[in-house]
Amino acid sequence: MIDGLLEALRIGFGFLWTAAWAIIMGLTITSLVQVYVSKERMAQVLGDGSIGSLVKATLFGAASSGCSFGAVAIGKGLFKKGAHVVNFLAFMFASTNLIVELGLMIVILLGWKFLAAELIGGLILIAVTAVLVHLTLPENLFEEVRESLAARDAESGIDEDPTCGMEGKDEFSLTTENGETLKFCSDGCMETYRQQAAGTGDWQDDDLRSWGGWYRIANQFRKEWSMIWKDVVGGFLISGFVIVFVPQRVWNALFLQGEGLLVTAENAVMGTAIAVISFVGSMGNVPFAVALWGGGIGFAGVIAFVYADLITIPVLNVYRKYYGWKVMAYILAVFFVTMAFTGFVMEILFDAFGIVPDLAGGQTATEQTYFALDYTFYLNLIAFGLTGFLTYVYRQGLGAPGQYRDPVCGMRTDAESPTTTYDGKTYRFCSKSCKRTFEGDPGRFTDEPPTVEEATSGHTHH
Repeated sequence: MIDGLLEALRIGFGFLWTAAWAIIMGLTITSLVQVYVSKERMAQVLGDGSIGSLVKATLFGAASSGCSFGAVAIGKGLFKKGAHVVNFLAFMFASTNLIVELGLMIVILLGWKFLAAELIGGLILIAVTAVLVHLTLPENLFEEVRESLAARDAESGIDEDPTCGMEGKDEFSLTTENGETLKFCSDGCMETYRQQAAGTGDWQDDDLRSWGGWYRIANQFRKEWSMIWKDVVGGFLISGFVIVFVPQRVWNALFLQGEGLLVTAENAVMGTAIAVISFVGSMGNVPFAVALWGGGIGFAGVIAFVYADLITIPVLNVYRKYYGWKVMAYILAVFFVTMAFTGFVMEILFDAFGIVPDLAGGQTATEQTYFALDYTFYLNLIAFGLTGFLTYVYRQGLGAPGQYRDPVCGMRTDAESPTTTYDGKTYRFCSKSCKRTFEGDPGRFTDEPPTVEEATSGHTHH
């Protein structure tokens, strides 16, 4: 048992080490796009069911975050503001399946053929989803939900994060100049809002030639990582345990073996079904897919499994909370059918061209050596160096819009922020929550010298 646990951890962390540079580089590119690609008019241009709007929804999604829950939250915001059902479904799928970091992970862990299937199949899936929705959309179902959604949120006292659409929390709140209190899901989103309020975000005004541009990317990188790290790390560790402890007879019982259309179809359906109950979303399902592939699961089943991170049980529960049981069931049915069907089509297509990947002859996960002085080592050194640089930029506040640093959380703030005086100095905070935390134990936050201004008689608590 102990040997098995150690081997599972070796494989899980080995997968993580192998893909670390790809995840970091992908998140950096995503952060850059998130900072400099404006999405203010997305809901306006996604309001109809035309092909043009569908293409735009796909492109917007591919330029967005890779977090399943973040994609669902943004999709909800687009839907509330008038986006067509097809478009907000396409946006959610693209933002979790057609993003840079996922593609890099697939290439590293599964190979280029799986990446080709992911990209080509993703576009096919979106097209099939659009046709299916237009043919089956219940009359007025989504319009009724749209009308009641905003009212229900208001009655429940739910405050949406203005930057990402997720539910805001009291501890991440600030008051604007006009007296409006805004709540955010995290300090990263709150900082993003402050950045947007402080500048235009144009390349000409705040690009990578300035510290301000790097600071915004560093904050976005931090926010992106905070949304996905649990899924990523959990997915890698789970995959190691699945590879070591799930016997081959289990895979043989769940998935038909051999060749033929029936085997391909059953593998695609079963791969999608396992994704639903796996609880592994976002990019964490890629290492899990490696475990399935190593267990002898067909190409169609593995591809369908990777597609299906938007219908895991935790995500379905979010749909239920947002839209109710009927809409949740409809989204599950549409995505399940299209994901399984597309996985089936991709194996048939790749088989016709003779490019279906062959697991035979390759090293198994238990046979691989993960930690060696090879290209992965050097790429990880570069990636970790980049992470350290971005962390340094953020923590030092280089180019941040605020003049002062919050001693509690490190965020930058300005002269209009909440203040308190301690030991003859005035400290400024990003929120009332940080101010209260500081006042509860000032000595804890004054060991390291923060950015302060000398107290004067005119300074008081806000």
